[in-house]
Amino acid sequence: MDRPPAWSLQGDIRNRPVLKGRMAPLMALALLGASCSMMRSPGGPQESAPRRSESPGPAATQPAAPAIPAPVPPPPGEQPAPPPVRQYRLGNAAAALVAQARRQSGSGDVAGAAITLERAQRIEPDNPLVWIELGRLNMGEDNAGQAGAMGHKALSLATGDPATQALAWRLIADSLKARGRNQEAAEALRRAGGNTN
Repeated sequence: MDRPPAWSLQGDIRNRPVLKGRMAPLMALALLGASCSMMRSPGGPQESAPRRSESPGPAATQPAAPAIPAPVPPPPGEQPAPPPVRQYRLGNAAAALVAQARRQSGSGDVAGAAITLERAQRIEPDNPLVWIELGRLNMGEDNAGQAGAMGHKALSLATGDPATQALAWRLIADSLKARGRNQEAAEALRRAGGNTN
């Protein structure tokens, strides 16, 4: 049985040992070259930056940098407006799931409540109120370490919302107190009191 030589274009190219390993890099180079030529500006080749002379001297000058305007300070006596206060709320779907989880937890179905809150968390993963609800559920199950971690996660997400930050600090304080870390719990409660509106 005669096989055509490896460099022959007859037959299946994938089975040619010489071309098999070299075809992909060649195709990649061809595509790269084509894409580079497409990236040039429509007005022709771009001008290169002027080159400085090899020997510094009076004839060698550098172009002046464009002037950047300085920021204008506020008029005397006026303070810049504070950033707007954010207030987190649960969306309709997450609010319905949180209400369902509270009913499940109240009737003793803690596992079902956890599953329901995890569904709410998948819907609104960056909402600190969902994390606080999960932390409260963990506190009810004597899992203070997990509740504290969820409180810290909620705190990191609650930027700009003092009321939600206060709820997260309270959850953290409760978890610390449950673990016998009373001094740290008092500090967390102090922070919660300072963040209420």
